[in-house]
Amino acid sequence: MMNRIAKFMYGRYGTDQLNIAIILLSLLISIILRFTPVWYLGYLSYILLGVAIWRMFSRHIEARRKENAVFLKFIRPVKGRMQYANRNLRDKTHKYYKCPKCKAVLRVPKGRGKIQITCTRCKYEFIKKT
Repeated sequence: MMNRIAKFMYGRYGTDQLNIAIILLSLLISIILRFTPVWYLGYLSYILLGVAIWRMFSRHIEARRKENAVFLKFIRPVKGRMQYANRNLRDKTHKYYKCPKCKAVLRVPKGRGKIQITCTRCKYEFIKKT
């Protein structure tokens, strides 16, 4: 059985980050539909699932890669900001700042008041409160 599935999927695109995002959006819309009386959201959820399945079984691999690259280009800055904020929340002993000049992430100890921070990459100095 697994051999048949592997044979069927040979030459097809498969899944990627955009497909996962589409499926999660469809799932989120389905959950929202349970709590709201907006009936046409169900159709939108089914359409999104259909698009995800169509992309998965597509043989136009280069076109699907381009679509995924465009999606990643838009999502990468948002993901970076979320990781930066999450790092600041999790670390109880240090605070993270970005260098204003080269955008390198710098880690400094918390609770020291205003300190002068020197970037290790470009040697730019700036003052921040920890």
